[in-house]
Amino acid sequence: MKSIQEFNEKFSSEDACVEYLTARRFADGVYCPYCGCKHVYSFSDNKTYKCHDCRLKFTVRTGTIFGESKLSLYKWFLAIYLLSASRKGISSVQLAEMIGVTQKTAWFLNHRIREVYGQNKAMLSGKMEIDETYVGGKEKNKPVNKKTPGNQGRSTKTKAPVVGIVERKGNVVAEAVDSVNTETVRDIIDRNTQKKGRKLYSDEFAVYNNIVKPGNRVNHGAGEYVRGDASTNCAESFWSIFKRGYYGIYHLMSHQHLQRYVNEFVARFNLRDGDAGDRFAAWFSTTNCYLSYNRLTGRETNA
Repeated sequence: MKSIQEFNEKFSSEDACVEYLTARRFADGVYCPYCGCKHVYSFSDNKTYKCHDCRLKFTVRTGTIFGESKLSLYKWFLAIYLLSASRKGISSVQLAEMIGVTQKTAWFLNHRIREVYGQNKAMLSGKMEIDETYVGGKEKNKPVNKKTPGNQGRSTKTKAPVVGIVERKGNVVAEAVDSVNTETVRDIIDRNTQKKGRKLYSDEFAVYNNIVKPGNRVNHGAGEYVRGDASTNCAESFWSIFKRGYYGIYHLMSHQHLQRYVNEFVARFNLRDGDAGDRFAAWFSTTNCYLSYNRLTGRETNA
C-alpha cells in the first residue's frame, strides 16, 4: 500500500478490516482472549465467538488496543496508516480532520497507536552509537523575564532528556529518562544490546567516561565529529528526524507522554527501508495491549 487509494481499495468496508485483523490476530487459529482456550464457537455473524471453557463471548477486538473503542476499524486503520506514512508524524488536529473525529478523540487515538509501537523493541548488536538529546522549549525564544537561569546545554530544569542507541546501518532504541547519569545509561545499554561483540561510540560527555573507550569518542566541543571509526553521525541523523517532528508537527511533547512520542519515531526509523504499507503491517505484530483514557491522562487510581 503505497497510497491512500491503495489503502481504500484494500479496506473498502468494515468487513474487510475485520477480516484483516482476524487473519493477523488468529493466524494460528481462534482462541479465547480470556482463558486461552482454542475450543470456541462461531456465531452466524462471523464476528462473535463463544468460549467452550469459560463460556464468555468475545470478538476479534476483545483484549486488544481496539477493545473498548467505539470507532470503526476503518477509522482505526486509516489513522494507523497515516501515522505510519508520515515521516515526521501527524498532529491530532490534522488527524481529526482527515478521519472525521474530534481533536480529543484523535489525540487519544494517536497515543494508543504509539502505545502499540512501544511493545516492539529491537535488540541491538555490533557497532552502536550512544547519544542523548533534550526535549523542551529553547531559552533564546523566550522573553528575558521568562528565561530560566542556568538552563543551557544539558540542563534538565525545563527540558526532558532522551537517551538513544543507534546500531550502524540498523535499528535504534530510545528511552525518555529523568536524568542522564552513568547508572541510567548502563542500564539502558544492558537491557537493549547484546554484550558479545558490542562496540560503543559516543561524544565527549563525561557520563560516557567509564562506558565507552576513549578511542571510540569524538570531541564535539573541539569541532571533532569523525575520527577514524569514531563518530555519532548515525545517532545525530535519528535525532534530526525526531526534532523536525517536534518543532514542525507537534510543537510540544509533554514530559508525561514523551516516551510514546519517542516510540513513534523509533518505530518508523526502524522500518525506514520499507514503504507505508510495510510499516502499517508491522504495527499489527503486537496489538494485545490496552491503554485507557484515565491511565493516559494520569487519572487512573488503584481503587
